[in-house]
Amino acid sequence: MTLETKKSVFVELGNFLKQFSEKDTIKKSDVLHNDLFFEDFEKLIHLSQSHNGWYTPEQVYFSIQSWANALTEENIEKWLSAYSFDLAKEGKTEKTVALILAGNIPLVGFHDFLSVLITGNKALVKTSSNDQHLLPFLAKYLMAVDESLKNKITFVEGKLENFDAVIATGSNNTSRYFEYYFKDKPSIIRKNRNSVAVLNGKETHEELEALGEDIFRYFGLGCRNVSKLFVPKDYSFVPFFEAIFKYQDVIHYEKYANNYDYNKAVFLMSNFKLLDNGFLTLKEDPSYASPISSVFYEFYENIEDLQTRLEADAEQIQCIVSKDLVKNSIPFGQTQKPQLWDYADNVDTITFLLTTK
Repeated sequence: MTLETKKSVFVELGNFLKQFSEKDTIKKSDVLHNDLFFEDFEKLIHLSQSHNGWYTPEQVYFSIQSWANALTEENIEKWLSAYSFDLAKEGKTEKTVALILAGNIPLVGFHDFLSVLITGNKALVKTSSNDQHLLPFLAKYLMAVDESLKNKITFVEGKLENFDAVIATGSNNTSRYFEYYFKDKPSIIRKNRNSVAVLNGKETHEELEALGEDIFRYFGLGCRNVSKLFVPKDYSFVPFFEAIFKYQDVIHYEKYANNYDYNKAVFLMSNFKLLDNGFLTLKEDPSYASPISSVFYEFYENIEDLQTRLEADAEQIQCIVSKDLVKNSIPFGQTQKPQLWDYADNVDTITFLLTTK
């Protein structure tokens, strides 16, 4: 299976995913294997919330569309053009790469899965109990597009065995287990990370509204969700609360509302000072990881000192959002729209897979 063939297979998957939208799902006659997969995938999307209460159709559709937008011929070519694939060695011995996936947001492990296959290796996949259905379905679609992938993809429920390298995603606690258990294997071990926003009070209403997308998408469960704000001493939160009012319907979702009520009660019983708009609490706190329905904030004296702080804490931070206030920040509203070349924890998965022996 050549590199060009592998690229084309994932382009076909992108074409398949493009059909599914929360507002306008349309079955197209020119998409491969629609007769076998279209209706079943549509049913799975709407069943996902019964498998995981956080996987509402809105959130699943968003994830699907994000991957549909990513899996274009242009994007895949741009992504892989940065690497040296020695096509003369396409027949070299394959590695079996064990993937231990998270399940906090829909298809969160798809990039690792894609990276393993696109580099010509085999994927030995252990899904999270919170996301056991979406990726296996897409794997079946890929295998229908190219039958040779049947020998490249294996899903396991029990113990992982007979693999050459591992990519594992978990919490800070589970990472210590992973590091010990896989100490003799080449590995990428991911821990907890959070995303932050740096504000200076000059943001427009539209920019703050877009920041709401960074906070509320996937109910704030992802490592790319903003969970911490850095603001200047004299910052007024009134424009921020006015801008995020459009996301007020989140409180009508029972699981989110339960978290809001519980976390707010815990904060108040501890006599913490809160800012509250009825569906989000803001708490001054030096930590990065805030609970669901809450965002922490911290005041800064000057941008230079804050830049130094963020660089020192880089291993705790996934994304930084700002209006070009600090280095390596991304625009408001973009945290949940990563490109193929935006790697989790800034660890280049493709380089790891190409260079691991």
